[in-house]
Amino acid sequence: MNNNFNQLMKQAQEMQARLMEAQNKMNELEVSGTSGGGMVSVVIGGKGDMKKLTIDPKLLSPDDVEMVEDLIVAAFNDAKSKLEAKISEQMGGILPTGMKLPF
Repeated sequence: MNNNFNQLMKQAQEMQARLMEAQNKMNELEVSGTSGGGMVSVVIGGKGDMKKLTIDPKLLSPDDVEMVEDLIVAAFNDAKSKLEAKISEQMGGILPTGMKLPF
């Protein structure tokens, strides 16, 4: 029984090491998302933090503020969706089947 426990502890330590390595890789990720046919783009990091926002100057009109705000949200959501897919792909071989990381 002690041998089983030792093996279980070894597996847990290996999984923890793989998770830490994957987390470090995720922190280095950068993903971009766009909206408005590329008129708005957002780059987010692996933790979901916005790194860069680019707005086509043609959109910067006082009459279009609400549209620009919507396009920024859409671009961010596009980037976040891509980030979640990349993280799931990277974590697929590490986490047990069906287990997901919270975003």
